[in-house]
Amino acid sequence: MFATTRIRSIAPPSAVAAGLIAVMVGVTSSAALVFTAARAAGADSREISSWMLALGVGLACTCIGLSLRYRAPVVTAWSTPGAALLTTGLSGVSMAQAVGAFLFSALLILVSGMTGWFSRLMGRIPVPLAAALLAGVLLRFGTGLFSTMHGGFAVAFPMFVLYLLGRRRLPRYAVLLALAAGVVATVFTGGWRLGQVRLALATPVFTAPEFDWKVLVSVGAPLFVVTMASQNMPGVAVIRGAGYDVPVSPLMTWTGAANAVLSPFGAFGLNLAAITAAICTGEEAHPDRDKRYLAAVWAGVFYLCVGLLGATVASLLTAMPQELVLAIAGIGLLATIEASLSAALADKASREAAVVTFLATASGVTLLGIGSAFWGLLAGLVTGAVASVGRPRRKEPAPEPLPDEAGVR
Repeated sequence: MFATTRIRSIAPPSAVAAGLIAVMVGVTSSAALVFTAARAAGADSREISSWMLALGVGLACTCIGLSLRYRAPVVTAWSTPGAALLTTGLSGVSMAQAVGAFLFSALLILVSGMTGWFSRLMGRIPVPLAAALLAGVLLRFGTGLFSTMHGGFAVAFPMFVLYLLGRRRLPRYAVLLALAAGVVATVFTGGWRLGQVRLALATPVFTAPEFDWKVLVSVGAPLFVVTMASQNMPGVAVIRGAGYDVPVSPLMTWTGAANAVLSPFGAFGLNLAAITAAICTGEEAHPDRDKRYLAAVWAGVFYLCVGLLGATVASLLTAMPQELVLAIAGIGLLATIEASLSAALADKASREAAVVTFLATASGVTLLGIGSAFWGLLAGLVTGAVASVGRPRRKEPAPEPLPDEAGVR
């Protein structure tokens, strides 16, 4: 009896399910980009496997370590926009030069954390705009649940129905029930491509960095900008929107440090997660918000499995029916989208700026290699500034800055 209670306290089914879904969504949505980026640098199969190992180990260490340290669901991910950037940026670049660019970007992130400038910047962003930013980032996943029904009705609809029933009867297990329904449905519809699965363990391959100033400017610096603007910024918005007072600078410092250590093995970019973090910060992860950090810890465990098994896990996730991935992602994020929209539109004075932030972010526009999260936030800030011209200033208490610490513990 004691052992059972202990296991349930460490591994609540809802938290384990949230962690698993977060990893599924994170890996299936961008694993192909990682492989393409590695091949662009001339990586062979062993080096590609090493990239997955380094990324998996880095995400495991940061997810588990930071979540346990701050007792908050701190979820990290590899930089998907960064991987997209590398698919073209690494053409004609040697693996050693690529590693040098990875290390350069990681050190810039490390410095931004140690100096605290990123924390100060995020502390000046109004909460409604941060919430609108998150809602805009997540919108395509919410709509994906219903657009999937066009070609995968037999999979997505039963998942949605079982989720609704679960929310009324077993709210802690609603997402898990939907996932189970999706797996059963895809087995009957024959959507799995198990012939693509192959067994292989990952082994580390060390590549000494080579610093070429042209590569640092054309690859390393843009990788840093894209990671900070398109990943870390919405990642902080998720944490703030969920109400967790986690110091931002140490998060930047530790992700940058882990990235720097693992970059010679292929870790091109480690950062705070946004979409997958939202899965672990919602009610479905755990009814007790003080226990939701366990979802992030289990996400770290599953990321470690992804890293150790390397190509095996990636091929398994590639073999998974796409409609299952899209549907479970949309279901897992419904509550978070609802809460984000509510917070974004709660203050009438900032409602117009929040709507502009939401629409610009949801548009998916990319300019100068930077994703819509940055431009959406910038558009919202400009809208708010213009709208405030000539408006009588209300006397309000100064907003509390983001929690921070002088040192990293």
